[in-house]
Amino acid sequence: MQSIDNIIQVTRSFHCTANTATLKVFGSGHINNTFWLQNELPGGSPYLLQCINHQIFTDVEKLTENMCRVISHLKQKVSAAGGDPDKEVMTLIPGKDGKYFYKDEYGSYWRMAYFLENTKTYDIVSTQKQARQAGIAFGRFQQMLSDMPAGVLHEVIPDFHNARKRLQALDMAIANDPLHRLKEVSPEIDYVKRYASAMLYFEQPEQQSKLPKRVTHNDTKCNNVLLNMQDEAQCVIDLDTVMDGYLAFDFGDAIRTIINKAAEDEANIENVQLNMPLFEAYTAAYLKEVAGFITPEETASLIKGVMVLPYTQTVRFLTDYLNGDTYYKVKFAGHNLQRARAQLQLFKQLYANRYALRKYIENEMRNYR
Repeated sequence: MQSIDNIIQVTRSFHCTANTATLKVFGSGHINNTFWLQNELPGGSPYLLQCINHQIFTDVEKLTENMCRVISHLKQKVSAAGGDPDKEVMTLIPGKDGKYFYKDEYGSYWRMAYFLENTKTYDIVSTQKQARQAGIAFGRFQQMLSDMPAGVLHEVIPDFHNARKRLQALDMAIANDPLHRLKEVSPEIDYVKRYASAMLYFEQPEQQSKLPKRVTHNDTKCNNVLLNMQDEAQCVIDLDTVMDGYLAFDFGDAIRTIINKAAEDEANIENVQLNMPLFEAYTAAYLKEVAGFITPEETASLIKGVMVLPYTQTVRFLTDYLNGDTYYKVKFAGHNLQRARAQLQLFKQLYANRYALRKYIENEMRNYR
């Protein structure tokens, strides 16, 4: 429940000096609901209060443990490098019970963090500088976590990027078809099925034996990088899904959102186009940051991530549409179908240009070998 009275009560459960009269809805996330509040103290940083989607993140305590562990690690790294950990890493605010989350009387889970002022995000990247800075941010994020061993974090969403599991969920949605939407999406499903075997690259035992699991972000959308007012990278945010994964997943998810000339839910799929200069800008910056530890096998897998992530995102949107829009927040009827069609068009563009994209990655890595 998110009534004003309840939100005020939740706010009072944290160690903060928030002015609840300034409360307003914030952000464009698909999963959690976020609110902005001013600080009552002169010059004090504002706050972000977030209601965690407990249906998706079923173990908030483990999720919070992951976030706290990663935040602590990143702050130590930034401090050691002479940076400002309060500006370059998000800071969670403890509750009055000492925990970094709060469960209200209605069973909803909340957390609070400081809002980083004089920053901005982009849902659509329009310049090479923005793409380059996103590459620096996510590459540096990965570099700072490269010495955190796999296995120390909880798996907060099992099989999050598992293409086989995503296809199985789609098959179940097709079989059930609770709202009789199947006929409407038959062309999209036929296309998805045609590429299914090729998209199971990361589920192959041969690849799993070659590729190291690392602590990864797992939601590297372009709007999860805070840039300062000069469009320079400042902080990676939205750490809900930090857990073990492959570098290629984070690379592919970033490319999925950064190189698209249109929005993720573009209604006119003719506007969905690959922007090659943005791909090059992001890739060059990212590879420079990770060159010191990325393996040859991981480098070879990056292009696979570029294919698999928009493909599985298409599958997820189709699945949610068939199931009645139960996972992602939607703004209108057919929103998930519109998203699915836009993502499928992006997948087609990336797949058609896969050899040129792979060649660019290989050529860039020659600078570091």
